[in-house]
Amino acid sequence: MALVEVPAATIGMPPLEDVKPFEEAPSVVITPCDPWPRPYFLENGLRRVAPYHYTYNTYCKERWRGRELLDIFSSEFRDRPLEYYKDAIERGAVVVNGKPVPTPNQIVKNGDVISHTLHRHEPPVTALPISVLHEDDDMIVINKPSGVPVHPAGRYNFNSVVEIMRAERGHSWNPLPCNRLDRLTSGVMFIGKNPKAAEKLSMQIQKRTVRKEYIARVRGEFPDKEVVCDMPILQISPKLGLNRVRANGKAARTVFKKLAYYPPAAKPVAEATTSDGAVHEAAPMPADEGYTIVRCLPVTGRTHQLRVHLQYLGHPIANDPIYANQRVWGSNLGANDGDGSQDTDEDIITRLSRMGKSEVADAVAYHDELVDEYNKKKAEKMSGELCDVCQTPLYTDPGQQELSLWLHSLRYEDAGGSWSYISPLPSWALPPDGVDGPTEVGGMDALVQVVKDENPEIA
Repeated sequence: MALVEVPAATIGMPPLEDVKPFEEAPSVVITPCDPWPRPYFLENGLRRVAPYHYTYNTYCKERWRGRELLDIFSSEFRDRPLEYYKDAIERGAVVVNGKPVPTPNQIVKNGDVISHTLHRHEPPVTALPISVLHEDDDMIVINKPSGVPVHPAGRYNFNSVVEIMRAERGHSWNPLPCNRLDRLTSGVMFIGKNPKAAEKLSMQIQKRTVRKEYIARVRGEFPDKEVVCDMPILQISPKLGLNRVRANGKAARTVFKKLAYYPPAAKPVAEATTSDGAVHEAAPMPADEGYTIVRCLPVTGRTHQLRVHLQYLGHPIANDPIYANQRVWGSNLGANDGDGSQDTDEDIITRLSRMGKSEVADAVAYHDELVDEYNKKKAEKMSGELCDVCQTPLYTDPGQQELSLWLHSLRYEDAGGSWSYISPLPSWALPPDGVDGPTEVGGMDALVQVVKDENPEIA
């Protein structure tokens, strides 16, 4: 038998396989139109965005693997009806890896890029400008209007603080928000001009060496002395953004102090005049309780902390769409219900879930039939009309109460005293016409003194 020499390196090795050629990453659809300048126009006190086409690109998420394309859209993106997504896939508005798919039942794999080009309709926001309180080489301190989200999110894109400021300062300018405010909350915000400055301030805020003061307009007459609320807060529904006082929640502390109490006015509906002379109709208040302007010092920074603590104390923010809604919380509005004995979490979640475009999500508490009718007339809801271009159901304009929450970020200051920025009081916090009351607040010493022993970092 003849001997054949075999290279030593191949002994015991499996057969060689052909190496697959390098494959480039899947192509991504480029937005067909990134409007510049942004298609803003002002009308009836609102900043509007003309409808435009936009392409979303996203890689396949782990939970999408092995699922049908239409099933993913119908379960994950529910702002449009199933028929719309089926039609969009069939006509090529939804593609995978840059190419149309043969069927809406296409199976999505790991690494796939899904692109969806749609005709966007953004909700209008207030036309009030983003005013600048201070600006230097590193930072811009702004007074954010109520009703404008900070970042593009959900139905809002160009109608956001980031994009509005970019439109004013140039396409290549990149604003870097250092603190966050909810869409409905107005007031002091910091916009970094460079990453180093933004990171420095953000870290200072996280270490709680920055004092923050808010101003709120709440139901009823608040107590005269400083009130410290130490009740922990738990998020009971991430989907709805709903939080409650709960013993097993995260530690939270807020100091409150009454600035002024205004008894009920004779008029069922009040009018407030802003600094630009515009008159805004305020929601009617109950005929027997009036309202209080309250100073708020959040020592911790939990989600909805001020709104939840004020509700627990029996003085919710008077036009709060969540925590001052009697159809959700009942006539007691969740006061002193730290254990859920009055209303279970499940009951509250169920009631709040019903609040949507079919049943108007109210932005003031239901006090009586007068307020009920007021909200139904003022709230954004389905108009019954369709877009001529994409057949998307259209909404009516939001009411004034859907553009505003009576909660304002009034002041930020360094605990060491090196800097301080304060905004003017919002119009809803000023005394009503013909009534004497404070038009500004003093220093924060009275608020800080109450908790300086437990929280020396802010003293």
